[in-house]
Amino acid sequence: MTGIQKIPENMFEFQQYLGFLLFLTILTIGFWLMIFLVSLLPYWIGGALFERYKERKAKKKQESMS
Repeated sequence: MTGIQKIPENMFEFQQYLGFLLFLTILTIGFWLMIFLVSLLPYWIGGALFERYKERKAKKKQESMS
């Protein structure tokens, strides 16, 4: 029965465990930040383009009136 190995009781030391938790936290924050930015940027760019369109339309309307 040499093929069966006993699982060590302390697989990680406490500092390794904290490092792993820190890694998971940073990874999760990065993931949600990426999702937030990917969903926000098209809205922001679309709003800026719409505002530019309205300004040009208003300027053209003002020029045609005067």
